[in-house]
Amino acid sequence: MPIGTDTGGTFTDLVTADGAVVKVSSDRQDPAEAVRRALLAAAMADDGSLDLLAHGTTVATNALLERRGAAVALVTNAGCEDVVEIARQDRPSLYDAFADRPRPLVDRRWRHGVAGRLDAEGGELEPCRPELLDPLAPAVQAVAVCLLHSDLDDRHERQVAAELQRRGHDVTISSAVSPEFREYERTVTTVINAYLRPVCRGYLRRLEPLARQIRVMTSAGGLLGAAEEAELPVRLLLSGPAGGVRAAAAAAVAAGYPDAVTFDMGGTSTDVCLILNGAAEPAAWREVDGLPVRVPSLDVHTIGAGGGSIAAVDTGGALQVGPRSAGAQPGPACYGRGGTDATVTDANLVLGRIPATATFGDLGRLDVQAARAALQRGGVDAADVVAVVNANMEQAIRQVTVERGVDPAGLALVAFGGAGPLHAADLADALGMAAVVIPARAGVLSAVGMLCAPQQRDLVRSWPEPGEHDAVAGGLDELARRAVELIGGEAPEPGEVTVELAVDARYRGQSHELTVPVGLDGEVVTPAVMRRRFDERHRAFNGFERPDATMEVVALRARAVGRPAVRFEDLPVPARPTVVGPAVLDDPDCTVWIPDGWVGEPAGGGALVLRRTGGGR
Repeated sequence: MPIGTDTGGTFTDLVTADGAVVKVSSDRQDPAEAVRRALLAAAMADDGSLDLLAHGTTVATNALLERRGAAVALVTNAGCEDVVEIARQDRPSLYDAFADRPRPLVDRRWRHGVAGRLDAEGGELEPCRPELLDPLAPAVQAVAVCLLHSDLDDRHERQVAAELQRRGHDVTISSAVSPEFREYERTVTTVINAYLRPVCRGYLRRLEPLARQIRVMTSAGGLLGAAEEAELPVRLLLSGPAGGVRAAAAAAVAAGYPDAVTFDMGGTSTDVCLILNGAAEPAAWREVDGLPVRVPSLDVHTIGAGGGSIAAVDTGGALQVGPRSAGAQPGPACYGRGGTDATVTDANLVLGRIPATATFGDLGRLDVQAARAALQRGGVDAADVVAVVNANMEQAIRQVTVERGVDPAGLALVAFGGAGPLHAADLADALGMAAVVIPARAGVLSAVGMLCAPQQRDLVRSWPEPGEHDAVAGGLDELARRAVELIGGEAPEPGEVTVELAVDARYRGQSHELTVPVGLDGEVVTPAVMRRRFDERHRAFNGFERPDATMEVVALRARAVGRPAVRFEDLPVPARPTVVGPAVLDDPDCTVWIPDGWVGEPAGGGALVLRRTGGGR
């Protein structure tokens, strides 16, 4: 039986193909052990007899945020050793002279220049001489190799990698990680992959004995084999949230709201993503802890606001909620594990939004008195804590809607995660949103997303001739064939694999580009089609188009998508009653708060849709 699991900062969730749900506390020291405990709690064997374990993980993200990766060396062209430190001209805070950029992951003494240079047309200006590289420091655990123009021609990178591997080093080359132009972003992405590989490789190998097949969710919202992802862990930085977004989009469509915002509030963070026409908005890159990560991903915006977010009064007398979190150990005070800081969960419990009889996973009954004492000790009011964290999350939703020219009033809010349904109605009310969709199994929806996700391969390549539009179709076809081969074999059955094509384009003179979908499943891609769709997308995102300006194509993208092991619509769904607020629903995996003036009604896919009574705000 296929199993979906999601390892978060507080809980590890499991969902089976027949709809069973398990939540256990995450193990910060050994996340794989929490997955094993979840299997045993679900009466599943941990001896490898399971057919498929589809998994989402925060291991890569936590290792990067906490700087717990490997000791990395960087090999690049002589004279380019400091690109990771020079970075871009922009500063983290424009008017703050004391704001620092993130510290590079590679120490200056471990950056090495190698002789050799290619030009942008593939000509060799200087032969590559990797044999002349000085020996690397004994403490180096992994090496990142990023050379100029290797997004177009990686022969020098492969020469350097062969020499370093001959010396016994673990090597990541940029052309295998991020074959796109922009030297700084490509170098940092390659370094991050090398930095994370030893950590993630060990973790994923510990999962291997649990099932015949282990597939892992990537940042782009699809599953790939664990062995492959162990080599390219930079693609896992959005692993858990991507699964939730995929399932939330399916739940929104089933409930009749193809345009929505996903709102995933867990124990340590909140993730939001815009859904248009039933699909999550993609992103060619994202920033994690101030570092650019240039790999395909879903356009998820994350803030440090969750049930475990700590509330405290700062030195100026203002109430701050997050980004510090109590996590799983010791957790909020009400968990009874020794936590003393007041958190959002403690505030919701004291306010009665969480029933005093509620149990969270394997924690047992929550301690109301401990929650009240923590709030008093911190000198904070429960209602104020909820108001502040709601304001933080409202701003996050505005960033993916209002700041992109999308009116949230025309959207539904899809609330999930252990804490999302507690705050969703307040946020929807503040933003004037049409409705709130609470999916079935909302508290474990990210694990549902893993279970119902397809295998998916995302490929990208720089396009060396920005103005040569006639040749783009051929380049896309070649990239699509490669993606299909990688996911479905050389000749997959008809209907087994679908292909989506896109280009990154811009007007000549612009320094930024937009990813523009241009075709599906063999649709003919012509220069006229590309231009029309680019103009439309530019107008939608920027409010204008430039019909007389030259369009430049700078990258090609192909996505091959297989069939999921379990379809979202085939999961059993619970019967939902109509509920008039104020009311608290204590679901097995989350708590739903329906305020006064709201009503919850059953909808497609087993969802509960909350609307204001009487219609408007």
